[in-house]
Amino acid sequence: MIRKSNENDIELLLALFAEARATIAALGIDQWQNGYPDIDVIKRDIARGESYVYEKDGEVLATFAMLKTKEPTYDIIFEGAWQSADDADYTAIHRFAIAVRARGQGIAGEILAFAEKYSRTSYKYSLRIDTHEGNVVMRRMLLKNGFCYCGVIHLENGDARVAYEKLLKT
Repeated sequence: MIRKSNENDIELLLALFAEARATIAALGIDQWQNGYPDIDVIKRDIARGESYVYEKDGEVLATFAMLKTKEPTYDIIFEGAWQSADDADYTAIHRFAIAVRARGQGIAGEILAFAEKYSRTSYKYSLRIDTHEGNVVMRRMLLKNGFCYCGVIHLENGDARVAYEKLLKT
C-alpha cells in the first residue's frame, strides 16, 4: 500500500534515508553523504503533501517524494534534452529510498506505477527523475521501468545529476 507520509513516520523515514546513505557510500558515491535528506526536508515534504511511503503488512519499506510543482533544477538540461516540451507539466520524483531488506521485491516498479497513475489523474503526462551518475542500481531500475536518459541537470549547489524521463500515454 502506498500512502502519504505523516509526522508519525519521521523516524522511519530518517532510518530509511540512513540506510540509503550507507548503500550509496558503499558504491563510492558522495550523494546524500552530508546528511541529506534531513528532518527539515522530511517535515517540509510532509507539510506540502509530497511525501509518500510504501507499506506492507504494517511495515514502512520505502519512501519517495512527488513534487506538486515543477522542479527548478530541471529548467536547464545539458548534454541532451527532455523528451517532452521545455514547458511541459510533469511530475518530479525525488528522495526515493527502499529498505535494504525489501530490495529486489518489485517495490520500485510499484512506486513508479503509482506515480504514473497519480500523474495521469493530475493531467501530467511525464515523469522526471534524476540520480547520481555512479548510482548504477538506480539507473538500471529506471531504464527497466521505461525511463529514458535525457542528459545532465545541475542541483542548486552545482552538483551534476543524470536526468531521466518517461512519457506517459494519454
